[in-house]
Amino acid sequence: MAIQSEPIVRRKLSDEVFARLKALIETGELQPGDEMPSERMLMERFEVGRPAIREAMQALANMGLIEISHGERARVLQPTAQSLLKQVDVAAKIMLSASSDSLEHLKNARIFFERGMVREAASRATDADVAALEETLKRQRAALGDSDDFIAADMAFHGRIVQISGNPIFSAVSEAMLGWLKEYHTEMLIWTGKENVTLSEHAEIIDCIRRRKPDEAEQAMIKHLERSRALYAPKGK
Repeated sequence: MAIQSEPIVRRKLSDEVFARLKALIETGELQPGDEMPSERMLMERFEVGRPAIREAMQALANMGLIEISHGERARVLQPTAQSLLKQVDVAAKIMLSASSDSLEHLKNARIFFERGMVREAASRATDADVAALEETLKRQRAALGDSDDFIAADMAFHGRIVQISGNPIFSAVSEAMLGWLKEYHTEMLIWTGKENVTLSEHAEIIDCIRRRKPDEAEQAMIKHLERSRALYAPKGK
């Protein structure tokens, strides 16, 4: 009978340290908010050098499991939807900057997502939610002539609609999509005189939410995003 080959792969020391520290977090021996052991303590515990410890700690930070602060002990983080999405943030931005098809897919995904979110908002928004949206619109109107502040207020407006759902995963997805669009596609976000159109469309969306009209809110959002999608294009295009 033939014997199946099962080679043993030698792992880097930092990989082994990473696996052991990750296990301490997964089993609850280290809880969110706890300080990580010092580098010296870990070096003594695992009998490895400082480079292996630092490489393992950086890998944990990249996964959103710990936070490394200069001059302080690293701390274990509470995993959140935001921290999970941050793990793919760099790769997502590279993908979007390299492919116009990926950008179009993101635009379509955003429209699909936000049309559902605005329906949810129109169904469950409180008077306080509507007032918060109106305040955001007021802030955006005051930012006319300042593209950076105007775009920031625009993102806050769309993010505030999503927050009405009360679902932190929806909020994290919205934050990620808006961040990817802003980071890599800013040249067309010089609103070319369309600021007042944007403000008018936002006011219409708020009015639909105030009147608790999900169908009208969805159509207003689609119109707004379809009109503004041309403002997002790969840099240099």
